[in-house]
Amino acid sequence: MWEAEEIEDEETLEALLEASRSAQGRAALSDALADTLHFLPASTHRLLLLRLRLLRNLLAGDDLNQGTFVLLSGPAAVVSSALSSPSDSPDVARAGLQALGNAALAGEHHRAAVWDALFPGSLLELARVREKGVLDPLCMVIDTCCSGEGGRGRLEELCHEELGLPILVEIVTTAWQVGHDEEWLEWLLFKICVEEQKFETLFVALCSRNDAEHSDGDECKTEFNAKHAYLLGKLLKCLANRPKEVSVSISFALDIFNAQKHAAEIVDFTCRVNSPLPTGHPAIDVLGYSLVLLKDICAWESPPSDTQAPVDSLMQTGLVKHLLTYLRELEPPSMIRKSMARGQGDHQPALGTAKVCPYIGYRRDVVAVIANCLHRSKKVQDEVRHLDGIILLLQQCVVDEENPYLREWGLFAVKNLLEGNEENQKEVSGLKMQEAVITPEIADIGLRVEIDKETGHPKLVNN
Repeated sequence: MWEAEEIEDEETLEALLEASRSAQGRAALSDALADTLHFLPASTHRLLLLRLRLLRNLLAGDDLNQGTFVLLSGPAAVVSSALSSPSDSPDVARAGLQALGNAALAGEHHRAAVWDALFPGSLLELARVREKGVLDPLCMVIDTCCSGEGGRGRLEELCHEELGLPILVEIVTTAWQVGHDEEWLEWLLFKICVEEQKFETLFVALCSRNDAEHSDGDECKTEFNAKHAYLLGKLLKCLANRPKEVSVSISFALDIFNAQKHAAEIVDFTCRVNSPLPTGHPAIDVLGYSLVLLKDICAWESPPSDTQAPVDSLMQTGLVKHLLTYLRELEPPSMIRKSMARGQGDHQPALGTAKVCPYIGYRRDVVAVIANCLHRSKKVQDEVRHLDGIILLLQQCVVDEENPYLREWGLFAVKNLLEGNEENQKEVSGLKMQEAVITPEIADIGLRVEIDKETGHPKLVNN
């Protein structure tokens, strides 16, 4: 049994902290938990930090200590003593959040107690602390409280427009400013945006008059800032790293497509940014990240027959038609432009009105989305043919210094376009031979560049 006076000095606290690092030590120190909570309010900064770290350790996987902590109103004591001014003492806030996180892991009763002590005021204050060390345990606590039995109700509170949404906005703002890159944040954002289908709500809430790239009236949907791009980047990383553990709703897929279309309306396609993603230009980054997200969404296997896949809904809203339009409006790939220059001399067609790739890899990303949409889908295969997109996709089967792996994605798209589709195969085999410009790279894949005599545009045909 530890007496209260035995844990009042720094030296004793350091010794207890060391002893609490093991499971045996935590069990032996269970009597110290009540005294530690008792002395929190009157602690100096150093002693407060040590006591919170001791609480953190005592609550790590010890059922008895976790139960005692909640029974003695520990969550409220930690919040009032340690988290009242988190900006002034981020190290104290971090230790307090770690303690609350360990307590919340014990079960629903504990999660409810921690949430009640934090939401909404303290969570908002903590989210405004621009420190990585505070943000990570904060996201861990929120994610834990919004999991398991009862978690859905707390998640709904977190998405509440007046009470919870400001917390999420501050979390994204802090993460963007400090360059946070941890999994707790990614999974929290994924849970909010994808599982709860609140992407559009949060995306709109991230708009700011101070840093919006465009400001047309009060419509936030036409504005993009760096926080929008950051959010999409986090969701993309989560989706790409663990595709088997997550599912994508139709609502989320359509929201991403809408963001992509809005970005395409804003981006200046006459200016070439010689940078891959992220470029530092919010609208361009939103355009690129949304395309890559669509690529991943369209790559997933279809659900059971009684459930519509997100890719099917995207097709119904005109995804492929939009993507083919983007490709048509672009100037030809760099290899074809060079071939035209060598073959036509001073008489090459003018390309001054053609759009350019706004970032390195844009053309590849557009082709990649189309390629995944085409996979084992006769409906999409036929749509591409009806939209006169076959030759357009053949044009993408080239090496392009502005679009790494364009050739590979182009060939994959053509393979998916022709596989099992006799109509498409017949159209490709019937392409007319005209005077051609041939390069070794194109010849290697059995194609050559031709200039359409009516339009003056380049195209690829079988060699």
